[in-house]
Amino acid sequence: MDGGFGSELGGGAGGKLDPGLIVEQVKVQIAVANAQELLQRMTDKCFRKCIGKPGSSLDNSEQKCIAMCMDRYMDALNTVSRAYNSRLQRERANM
Repeated sequence: MDGGFGSELGGGAGGKLDPGLIVEQVKVQIAVANAQELLQRMTDKCFRKCIGKPGSSLDNSEQKCIAMCMDRYMDALNTVSRAYNSRLQRERANM
């Protein structure tokens, strides 16, 4: 049965589940969910900041504001992520 529960969760020959493959698939699903949440938060924040009166199209200033807002949001996220990862590495080295 192709596309069944076992094949989606790493079921191979004989229907056995591959725990390593399951873990990797869960990690991918978590990464996708995190990316979707990031995009939703960024969209909400930048929309509230840049769009005064919603209409059928964005004017030039709204387009520029949205682009700059999203760029700043991603820059800030990257800065925080690098600092967090750096701190984690230092903490692990001190263990």
